[in-house]
Amino acid sequence: MIEIFILSVIQGITEFLPISSSSHLILTSMFLNFSSQSLSIDVSLHIGSFIAVLTYFYKEILNFLDNKILFFKIFIASVPIIIIGFLLVESELIEKIRNLEIIAWTTLIFGILLYFSDKFKLKKNIKKNFTYRSAIFIGLFQILALIPGVSRSGIAITAARLLGFKRIDAAKISFLVSLPILGAVSFFGLKNLIIEENINFTISNLISVVLSFFFSLITIKYFLKFINKFSLNVFVYYRVLLGLILLILAYL
Repeated sequence: MIEIFILSVIQGITEFLPISSSSHLILTSMFLNFSSQSLSIDVSLHIGSFIAVLTYFYKEILNFLDNKILFFKIFIASVPIIIIGFLLVESELIEKIRNLEIIAWTTLIFGILLYFSDKFKLKKNIKKNFTYRSAIFIGLFQILALIPGVSRSGIAITAARLLGFKRIDAAKISFLVSLPILGAVSFFGLKNLIIEENINFTISNLISVVLSFFFSLITIKYFLKFINKFSLNVFVYYRVLLGLILLILAYL
């Protein structure tokens, strides 16, 4: 139960911060020898995060008819990573890049890229400037998030900042684009577990969903407040420090 709590906290916090949830979950299980991070728990954690985004942006979703063009663009931005991710999982290539050395380099390199993308005072916002071209650009960038350590939210924010969006709008784009992605991960994960592997949800899965939802919702709320006032430097410093530590561990 303690393992599930720790994994839920990590998923809830790191899924939406530009520091990579997958790498933190992998590293936690790697160094602490967690036995709870099975596929069913992993799916449960993503379901919790998915419900949290739905909850936070429920007004925009309920007003879908007024925002249908925006959501269509969001869908377009999510298509590349869903397709490539599905192909990587089916071919089992995704497992070959889940190692400490790759996580170390991507954590460091994409942290530095985040730093440079955040150095400009930009003024674009979602309502006026989020075009189909922007959606495709961000969508293609997000494919890189399939590499552990890159961070989906981080690369989405980086891409949006490179396009000239304000920090708060870049973060909102990142959160909204996560909806179809987390939805796809949850759907296919449940399909594999229930239909193909005949695994039933247990109380541990339910607890994982609830805890992941709680910490995800808190993270979304306070990250948006933080990013509206401050730069992304604290996340850059964290990534650089973590990347250097992991590089030392990887090459010792």
